[in-house]
Amino acid sequence: MTRQIAVRLPEDIVEFVDSLVSDGAASSRAMVVNRALERERRRTIAARDAAILVRAGDDPELQRLTEHLARAPLDLQ
Repeated sequence: MTRQIAVRLPEDIVEFVDSLVSDGAASSRAMVVNRALERERRRTIAARDAAILVRAGDDPELQRLTEHLARAPLDLQ
């Protein structure tokens, strides 16, 4: 399910979004905004997870997991 919302953005941001659409990097303004918000959601979750790891202290299992994830490719799509 999707919901339509209205947002106000600075003109330069709108121009950037429109350039992504016109260059074919995205099919619509909504897609650009959705990607950006999904990326922000992943960043927020990663920051929360990092804080959990810090509180866990020296845990060899978590250290190995952290090292593995640091080498994993980012999915920015």
